[in-house]
Amino acid sequence: MALARSGLRPPPQPGEPDLTELFGGMPVAALVLDPLDRVVRANMACEHLLNHSERAMIGQRFDRVLAPPEGYVGRRDGRGFAAYDVEIEPTRSPRTRVDFIEQPIAEHPGWRIVTLHQAPTSRRLSVGADRTAGARAAIGAAAMLAHEIKNPLSGIRGAAQLLSGDDSGEGREELTRLITAEVDRIAALIDRMQDFTDTRPPKLTPENIYPLLDHARRVALAGFARGIVIEERFDPSLPPVMMDKDAFQQVLMNLLKNAAEALKDVVEPRIVLSTQYRHGVAMRPAPDQPRRWLPIELSVADNGPGAPPDIAKHLFEPFVSGKPEGKGLGLPLVEKLVRDMGGVVEYARAGTPEMTVFRVNLPRADG
Repeated sequence: MALARSGLRPPPQPGEPDLTELFGGMPVAALVLDPLDRVVRANMACEHLLNHSERAMIGQRFDRVLAPPEGYVGRRDGRGFAAYDVEIEPTRSPRTRVDFIEQPIAEHPGWRIVTLHQAPTSRRLSVGADRTAGARAAIGAAAMLAHEIKNPLSGIRGAAQLLSGDDSGEGREELTRLITAEVDRIAALIDRMQDFTDTRPPKLTPENIYPLLDHARRVALAGFARGIVIEERFDPSLPPVMMDKDAFQQVLMNLLKNAAEALKDVVEPRIVLSTQYRHGVAMRPAPDQPRRWLPIELSVADNGPGAPPDIAKHLFEPFVSGKPEGKGLGLPLVEKLVRDMGGVVEYARAGTPEMTVFRVNLPRADG
């Protein structure tokens, strides 16, 4: 009791982590600012949230790392600042909503610690907003299906009419091929829709990621990415990854195809395929799931213009697409497959010069 009243702490126990380790392992993103508003420390959760390494942030002014919420000014007066469920804009990742709290550090005038706690999805989405999103998806589904199915049905109907009036038999083979092709197109569309209804658990096995990357790259260069430079920036020491091999191949092909389509009007199109091991990265695959260690990171980046701002936040929702011919099914399917494997996928505009980046984080096989 005397020890507690004096303000002293007991001596550390054997094996007890020091304060540096505790700060680095905090599950909430945190930065330490000096009296000149410069970043002095940032923990791993902060690195992930802001897509910015501690080494790169140290020494930078706070407002160069992220745009704080409206009404914020750097508090060096010892009073602190708090704003809940507000939007911040990191310089290297998309806007996000957080609980933003700045607290002065006792006995160190001008020094503060800032925590950024991502607002739970359940709190961010009101009932009205949730219904709006559902309505948007339903409207998009109806519009897309009407457009995609009506066109081939019209062609089938016309071909059937020609067949019925062709007494000589001339042209029957060509008309039959047309009908077959259009029916196959409808079937292919329905097959893609059914991918979302597959609730079978994935077959997770330890896999070497590099043969899969090489296969996908060669397929892309031989087809939809012909004429596009695909750079490889690989970490050669990656351990085996826990994944469903077929699902991962589909994720990779969808991301490469998405990148190639985004480069349609780019003069010097370029895709960068990279891997790295992210020590200490733990994320929630879904809001209702516990945090998992997901150190294996695959990135597919392109030097295209990126998604329009009004679409960027909804890229992983079905029937949302920035392309006139797009159906808005590719990225939602990617998100579903990655989530089924226990991982996460994110979109960002990052780098210098800025590129579009899709990052997939997965668990290691022995993790």
